Amino acid sequence: MNLDLTNKTALVCGASQGLGLACATELALMGANVIAASRNENKLRSVIQNLNTSKHQQHGFLVMDLSNPDEVRQTINAFLLKGNTIHILINNAGGPPSAPMIDTDAAEIEKAFRTHVISSHILAQLIVPGMKAAGFGRIVNITSASVKQPITGLGISNTVRAAVANWAKTLANEISSYGITVNNVLPGYTNTDRLDYLFTKQATEQGINKEDVFKKMAATIPAGRLGEPAEFGAAVAFLCSPAASYINGINLPVDGGRTGSL
Repeated sequence: MNLDLTNKTALVCGASQGLGLACATELALMGANVIAASRNENKLRSVIQNLNTSKHQQHGFLVMDLSNPDEVRQTINAFLLKGNTIHILINNAGGPPSAPMIDTDAAEIEKAFRTHVISSHILAQLIVPGMKAAGFGRIVNITSASVKQPITGLGISNTVRAAVANWAKTLANEISSYGITVNNVLPGYTNTDRLDYLFTKQATEQGINKEDVFKKMAATIPAGRLGEPAEFGAAVAFLCSPAASYINGINLPVDGGRTGSL
């Protein structure tokens, strides 16, 4: 099985923590040069210093805010104009605020669309020409299990994640003949700061201990436990490998079996 990503460059958005960091870590272990991107330069510097370099990879970082598409365009254009090619794009951004849909400010929906849909589209438009020239490309979007089964209280996320999934499927059908695959990976309950925030908020609203919320949610998962970021990162990294060249346009839950639909 060919899992070697030597001489491939991966742009990993949201790489300063959580699932993005897990993806960056696994891609580096497979030999990729990782360009970590997020808003926090200090965290990014720490990330790239700790990534694997056993295959003489050259890691770097880009500071950009995905909620600002113009900034994204300028930052990536400048990177590409230096003669760089990005072979792997991991679209990933922090989840939007949780709230009932009817109580959600339209401005928050608009911001989420900029962050998750518009910036992903701009990144693809800028990066895909280089993938075509290389005859190899991988685009993986980190979305949510809500793509298959909407999650109560996460109205904005449910909305924009579904938009990303449909955008990705359309794109997959258009560019796969160039050796480029486009897939979505759907995390379930995974031990990240985002999950801790959501469960803490839920515990506060219900007047119970956070630990009780974690136990309750773990009991809904057939695997009997929450996922670990490294497990999610491994699934994403596999989809980026040469071995996954015929997997295209899918929504892959990595959730311990929790999603109730096929």
